[in-house]
Amino acid sequence: MSRLDRSRTIMRRWLTPVQDGWLDVGVATVFVVLYTAALLLSVDDLGYARDEGFYFHAARRYQAWFQLLWADSAAAFAVVDSYWNTNAEHPALIKSLFALSHGLLWDAGPRFAMEGTSFRFPAIVLSSVGVGLVYLWGSRASGRLAGVVAAVSLAAMPRFFYHAHLACFDAPVVTMWTLCAYCWWRSLQRGGWWWPLIVGVSFGLALNTKHNAWFLPIVCSLHAALALLPRASRGLQRKVLLRRSLASLVAMATIGPLLFVATWPWLWHDTLGRVQAYAKFHLLHVYYNMEFLGDNYWKPPMPRGYAFVMTAATVPVVTLACFVVGMVGRVRRDVLPIFSRAFASNTERSRIDGATTVLWLGAIGVQYAAWLLPTTPIFGGTKHWMTAYPFLVLFAGSGVLLAVRRARTSWLRVGHLDRLVAGSSALELAVAAAVLIAPVVETAHAHPWALSSYSPLVGGASGGANLGLNRGFWGYQTGAITSYLDGRVPDRGKVFIHDTAYSAWDMLQRDGRLRKDVRGVLDAAAADVAIYHHEKHMLGVEYQAWMLYGTQRPDHVAGIDGVPVIWTYFNER
Repeated sequence: MSRLDRSRTIMRRWLTPVQDGWLDVGVATVFVVLYTAALLLSVDDLGYARDEGFYFHAARRYQAWFQLLWADSAAAFAVVDSYWNTNAEHPALIKSLFALSHGLLWDAGPRFAMEGTSFRFPAIVLSSVGVGLVYLWGSRASGRLAGVVAAVSLAAMPRFFYHAHLACFDAPVVTMWTLCAYCWWRSLQRGGWWWPLIVGVSFGLALNTKHNAWFLPIVCSLHAALALLPRASRGLQRKVLLRRSLASLVAMATIGPLLFVATWPWLWHDTLGRVQAYAKFHLLHVYYNMEFLGDNYWKPPMPRGYAFVMTAATVPVVTLACFVVGMVGRVRRDVLPIFSRAFASNTERSRIDGATTVLWLGAIGVQYAAWLLPTTPIFGGTKHWMTAYPFLVLFAGSGVLLAVRRARTSWLRVGHLDRLVAGSSALELAVAAAVLIAPVVETAHAHPWALSSYSPLVGGASGGANLGLNRGFWGYQTGAITSYLDGRVPDRGKVFIHDTAYSAWDMLQRDGRLRKDVRGVLDAAAADVAIYHHEKHMLGVEYQAWMLYGTQRPDHVAGIDGVPVIWTYFNER
């Protein structure tokens, strides 16, 4: 086999979209298993976020109902509201999984070292499924090299890695959102009744995961309209796309809402009124305080550049660079010709590529567009547009693939590719390693301070602090000082827990990470030690500690790269 033939074989293996088959499903499964293992190995030193505490309580209530359902189904259906009205402002699917996991993997016999992990496990697995799904989509749409780069790039985002541990909805909805979009994409390719059915089911599950799912019909409808442009599809192909897209949209409009209601018992009574109440809660959500470029924002509008600046400041630089290359390359190849009279290709491959690129662009655009509206409530930062990140890394994978393909072709043409590289995957592996090493190292370094970490683009954690970007959130930092508290707080002493929820504090004690005799309180004057979680709008809490304890010197300080994130004051009065 000639050097050129060997190189073409490598390109077909790594750099071109793969056909249907179980090999890549198996590779995706390996990604799921490896990422689940990585999350479980790193969960022990991660503190509990405030919202996790609320979901622990809700999951225990749901677990009690499931136990009643098993013992006496008639009695369980008669008392649905008394159990499911707990935390009814959020959908029930993921909390139900928390409840089942806690019952099966803890109450029925501990399978983890800490009780909190039994609640977190479903979100950990779902987050890992998202990584595997990104590989599968990347390999199907672009090539295996793109799939590998996309999967690892998502896994190695510090903020995603942090959220992937939590008993919350933010990382699971990334998976559910991506799953529904992927099934939609497949339904346009394959036809039949099976894929539209899966689209409807995946949309229903996404609806019962988090309100981000409301954007999915918008993206799918716009995508269908753009994919049906005369130059994007012609003749029979256009009719086929119309039929397939309508089938999937009908499935979303029917199966989705029905499954949403069926899997959320709180909606079984006064369904319309409660759906309206749920929507109103989020459309008129209470405002969070958020520091951005040195200013504290607590009501709309948020600065128009907030989401874009925070993305640039928190996503690894090399991932962003590959995303730009991939997006520009695919838009030039697949999208611009649709609007150009020069568009002549009518091959099925061209149409599929164009439709894929448009879908990925729409999925990213709809997430960021919400932050351009003057009425969008101020939420909790990057987690609220994290559903765009799978599509960002899919473009990043395409960018790496594009660079490698051009490099291999150009070097072969001028004779600079030696026999070893021409006949092996060395070039592809070397480029992938060069692109992925930095994000992996950055993510490992940021743990367990990922919400306080920033990328080198803004100077790291210290650069983010100097720029006045939010340094902490949710009171998760308390998990980093449990050893200090165990050694410092007197017997039966009290700790002012500040932004840590009581239920999150309780879980630290149930896990054995904190002495059980130490009591958490919300009255700094009555405490022996006061915790302070640094946020700009909470400076008054620190001033209160100064006045009450007669000192301005912290007793203990913890943070990342020399940046204080959480500190304590000891009451010597």
